[in-house]
Amino acid sequence: MSGFGGFLLRRVIGAVITLLAISVIVYAVFYVTPGNVAQITCGPRCSPAQVHQVAEQLRLDDPLYVRYWDFLKGLFVGLDYSTGTSVEHCSAPCLGLSYQTDQQVTALILTKLPVSLSLVLGSMVLWLLLGVGTGVLSAWRRGRFSERALTAVTLAGTATPVFVIGLVLMIVVCGELQLLPFPQYVNFTDDPEQWAWNLLLPWLSLALIEAATFARLTRASMLETLAEDHIRTFRAYGVAERSVIGRHALRGAFAPVIALNANNVGSAIGGAVLTETLFGLPGIGQELVHAVNVVDLPVVVGMVLVVGFFVVLANAVADVLYAVADRRVVLT
Repeated sequence: MSGFGGFLLRRVIGAVITLLAISVIVYAVFYVTPGNVAQITCGPRCSPAQVHQVAEQLRLDDPLYVRYWDFLKGLFVGLDYSTGTSVEHCSAPCLGLSYQTDQQVTALILTKLPVSLSLVLGSMVLWLLLGVGTGVLSAWRRGRFSERALTAVTLAGTATPVFVIGLVLMIVVCGELQLLPFPQYVNFTDDPEQWAWNLLLPWLSLALIEAATFARLTRASMLETLAEDHIRTFRAYGVAERSVIGRHALRGAFAPVIALNANNVGSAIGGAVLTETLFGLPGIGQELVHAVNVVDLPVVVGMVLVVGFFVVLANAVADVLYAVADRRVVLT
């Protein structure tokens, strides 16, 4: 296949191969960790016989490649698991059962995923608006005091950790000024208005960090685009400056922003671990921290793979949008 259809097919195949590679690495890293997982799962008061029984139930004595093959089969066709007293069928895509609760990891992730997606997607809208807007304004006002002030603010934002911004916002906005209540997650379907108000501070905490990076990239891309010949031609023909900036220069400068946005999805999900813990949001980040603390390996592996899936998906979508935004890109 050639053209745009072939380009899409190659991106899909590449995404699938990348996800398989991630699953191999993640599964090997976490399941070859030192320590007696059966002892930790059973508890400190378990006898050696009970620990051995738990290891058999969790199939920890099987070779790693056998367990990984069963894991892959669970993803595509489902798998049967023994819970000690009965056999439970886990439908595809099955990520296994939690060592601590015997709950299906897929079901657990589906209950936590809306919270994390609400946090990351809402933050993404804010960091694009703030970052791109600040970058365009900074390039437009190049050499003036406002441009220097915006550059200083973006540098400060890049150097500030997300938990510091979150703490400052909670102390000032919720404590001193009492403009908002302390965040408490509300389902969107229950009350959309309260959902947005309670996520406003977490959105800002995550968005301000990322917006600083987008502002710097947008400024650099805009300055490069504004120096190109076709922009000088538009100006020579008397095209209004706002039209030159908004319709012509911004489109040429937006392609790198698309690529950066896809990469920042991964860092935003990583930052969401801190943000969810700080604001008490019951999302994937908070559950992942708990699973690591209790060595609940199926939950850890499942959530890391889900995060990896969204990162790969975001980059694949970015490749397509990049090609659409910049006609000069060669589809390979």
